[in-house]
Amino acid sequence: MGTGYPQDLAETIGGLYVGDAQDVGIIASLDALIGPDFDPATVDPLVREFYEHTTRFKLDIVPEWRMWVRPGYLLYRTLVARPLGQANVPMNQRQALRGIDSRIDTIEVKKDLPIRVWIRSFADNDEPIYVGIYTTYRHEDRGYVSVGFPLPEASFTATLEPHARPDRGLTLASTGPSSHAGHYLTYIDPSKGELTTLAVPGFREELHVFVDAGQLRADHTFWIFGLRFLTLRYRMQRRKDESD
Repeated sequence: MGTGYPQDLAETIGGLYVGDAQDVGIIASLDALIGPDFDPATVDPLVREFYEHTTRFKLDIVPEWRMWVRPGYLLYRTLVARPLGQANVPMNQRQALRGIDSRIDTIEVKKDLPIRVWIRSFADNDEPIYVGIYTTYRHEDRGYVSVGFPLPEASFTATLEPHARPDRGLTLASTGPSSHAGHYLTYIDPSKGELTTLAVPGFREELHVFVDAGQLRADHTFWIFGLRFLTLRYRMQRRKDESD
């Protein structure tokens, strides 16, 4: 996939591509997520700004891997993640100290369906960590965040349900009272053009974004069949040009 994927996608679908778009967020407006468990008016302004203007912030990350999963992930990272340019998470703090670049490319196909591709890569050589396609949608009285991670002839998608936190933060979770939240693997048969989507049981994630003592932070935790295997701890700070 790699960091050049969004431009290739725009050419394929005939969309208007803008690379490294300025002052945009992974979500156009938190108001799109209003529902029974989430009122955007209760969110801390800094949390809201991060989602709606993600490019104003730079990221630092501390990965916390459980020991039992490290050997398997090391093999997966070497054979799959790095060559593919997707889900290439740092193994330790030393790798994370390479620094992280964060940018958003946008693709406009229809005015009511903007596509935002959040690219996180290592700062020293632009090696991709994640390439995620972010959209929002509504079903009945709930809003959802859909994050698609492109794969060859396929896509791994997380459908996340918003929940308010008592500290005025925001949680996006792949579990909840609705039937939409979850993870899905979609495959396209290149010869027939047929699309198949399967639910991925046992995989769960939660993303908590909150303000702690004036510091904008995020904890992103993953489980497999109830066993926590990874937490990514982020600290977000304004870029220097945004604080002038």
